[in-house]
Amino acid sequence: MTRPETSTPAGSTAVSAEEATRRAAEILAEHRRSIDRLDAILVFTLAERFKHTQEVGRLKARHDLPPADPVREAEQIARLEALAREADLDPEFARKFLNFIIAEVIRHHEHHKASRTEGGAG
Repeated sequence: MTRPETSTPAGSTAVSAEEATRRAAEILAEHRRSIDRLDAILVFTLAERFKHTQEVGRLKARHDLPPADPVREAEQIARLEALAREADLDPEFARKFLNFIIAEVIRHHEHHKASRTEGGAG
């Protein structure tokens, strides 16, 4: 019994189904390694971003500024949607993602404000 072969362009060597599956598995593993690296970059980038927003929250609490800034948030969303279009990413996804982050940031800012109110000059 002979092995089935995949169709190939004229002049190229025929590849067995087994070899094609092995190559596909290698490519899949390579993509997954890239995804894992990118996930790590996202996590560390978000951590760095939140370090800055935590400082902003403390500053706002110290100076009795509101936790939310709707004008800034709208500007950021518009900026991120434009960047998403430029990067060939769905702008709707970018908007939802940033809205999720903004909600978390505001929650942190409200926490800083409440802690300052409850704990004094802290």
